[in-house]
Amino acid sequence: MKNKLLKKIGIAAAIGLVATTANAHFKLNSPASWIEEDERGDPQKIAPCGGTVADGGTRTGAVTNVQGGQMLGIAIEETIYHPGHYRVSLARRINWLPGDPEPTMKDTDRGPRSDRFPLDTNPQAPVLVDGLWENYERRTGPQETMLRMPNIDCEGCFLQVVQFMSEHPGFGEGGFTYHHCAIVNITADPALPIDAGW
Repeated sequence: MKNKLLKKIGIAAAIGLVATTANAHFKLNSPASWIEEDERGDPQKIAPCGGTVADGGTRTGAVTNVQGGQMLGIAIEETIYHPGHYRVSLARRINWLPGDPEPTMKDTDRGPRSDRFPLDTNPQAPVLVDGLWENYERRTGPQETMLRMPNIDCEGCFLQVVQFMSEHPGFGEGGFTYHHCAIVNITADPALPIDAGW
């Protein structure tokens, strides 16, 4: 009887581990997210800025003021591990944010899974950085970086953070990606040249 109970506990623990690692999650800590997030960062599946089909997210009304040409801190917290990387983009309108690229796929003993995503090593507007916080070491927890904001005037710009997941089947909403956005008001610095392309 004891062995059967231990076996059931072991199976339940294994199922829990698989369920936990099957979906990555992250919270956008800074700048402030445009929708309310729970402790895992949900809702965050649907492009371009999170939410789900059933829950588009409750708007926070948060707006971050930024000086053009200056550095802005980007801080996230990986709440559930999944291998992959992040991309940060900036656009004047939500529908100008870049689409999610399709990963190369590979066959595994668990069926087709995403391999690595193409990385843009020389990003152009609207992408600020790609390949950020690559993670293949079962890492969770906070990640931070500083990114230079373009020197432009942009009220109500959308700053998007996307997590791309490798080793993922891509089923369900959002496929291989998670999304968060923040609203930023950028004021150009008159002492600096205006950045083109934005």
